Amino acid sequence: MAGRAISISGLFGFHSALSLGWPERVKLFHISTLGESVGHRGAEMKLSHLQASQVTGDAKVFPCARIVLVIMASVVFLLCADTRVTAQDAAACFKQNCTSCHTIGGGRLSGPDLKDVTTRKDRTWFVQFLPSPKAMIDSGDSYAAKLQQEARGVVMPNIVGMNPQQAQALLDMITAESKLPRSQFAGAQISDRPLTEQDVAKGKLFFLGEQRLSGGGPACISCHTVKGLALLGGGRLGPDLTRVYERLQGRKGLAAWLSSPASPTMSPVFKDHVIQPDEILSLVALFEDSAKRGGQDDTTSLLNFFLLGVGGMVLGLISLDALWKTRFRGVRRSMVHRNDRGEG
Repeated sequence: MAGRAISISGLFGFHSALSLGWPERVKLFHISTLGESVGHRGAEMKLSHLQASQVTGDAKVFPCARIVLVIMASVVFLLCADTRVTAQDAAACFKQNCTSCHTIGGGRLSGPDLKDVTTRKDRTWFVQFLPSPKAMIDSGDSYAAKLQQEARGVVMPNIVGMNPQQAQALLDMITAESKLPRSQFAGAQISDRPLTEQDVAKGKLFFLGEQRLSGGGPACISCHTVKGLALLGGGRLGPDLTRVYERLQGRKGLAAWLSSPASPTMSPVFKDHVIQPDEILSLVALFEDSAKRGGQDDTTSLLNFFLLGVGGMVLGLISLDALWKTRFRGVRRSMVHRNDRGEG
C-alpha cells in the first residue's frame, strides 16, 4: 500500500478511519455521506487531488475526522472534570457545615459518626432529610426524632444551598470516605493530656484578646461572654459560653466545633482564620474550668456598664460646667462694664 491513497466513502469510511488510525502509508481518507451522488465533475476533482498527493507524497488527513476526535476527547475531559469538581464541592460542603458535629470514622461528637451511614437508612430518606432536618422531625418521622433525642434535643440546622443533587453528592462522598482506612474527616487531632491551670490562663488570654490568635481571628469576647471573666462581661451577639463544654459533650466535641465553626456568623469569619490545635486546647481548658464553676453569666455586667455610663455622663457635665462657668462670667462682666460706661 506504500505510496497509495485510499478513498473510503460514507459512514463505513468514517468508522474505518477511526479504527485504523493515521499510519503514514495511508495518504488520505475520503469520507462522504453523499455516496455516489457527487457527480462526474466531483469525481474528476477527487482523482486530480489523489494524483497530486501521490506525486508530492504529503500525508493528508481529512479534517472532519480530526474535529470529531477533538470533540470526543473534550467531552470525556469535561465529564471527568465535572465529576472531580462535584467531589471537591461535596468535601468542601462537609468541611464547612458538618465537621463541627460529625466525623467519618472518628466517633460520635454532638452528632453521630457518619461512617457507613447509608447502611443505616436508605439514601432516599437522607436526600429528603438533609435539605430540612427540622421539617422531617416536625413531620413525625421516628428515625429523625431518634437522632434528635440522641443529640440531647439539638436540631441539625439547615445547610444553605442544600438540595437533592447536593445531598446525593454528599452521600457519595461519605460513602467513598467510609471505605478509606482513615478518612480526612475522622475528626480533629487534639491532645488528651490532663489540662492545667496554665492552659486555663492561656485560654483566658485568647478569649479576652489579650493574646492574638495566630490565624488572625477575632477574640471570643467580641461576640461571647463567660461568667466572671470580665468586669463588663462580653459581647451579646453570640451565646453565653459558660457551659459550652457541657453542651458540646466534652473536649472532643468542643474541639471539633472550634476547629471548624458551622454557625452562620462564625463560619465566614474563621474560614480563612483557622484556630490552631494548641490554641483550641487552651480554650477548651478555659471552657472546661468555667463549666465546673457552673452557672450562667448574670446581668451584673450590664448593670455595671449602665452605672459606668451614667457616672461618666455626670462627671462630664460637671467638668463642662466648671470649664464654661468662668468663661461665661468673664464675657458677661465685660459687657456689663461697657454698658455702664455708655459704650455701644
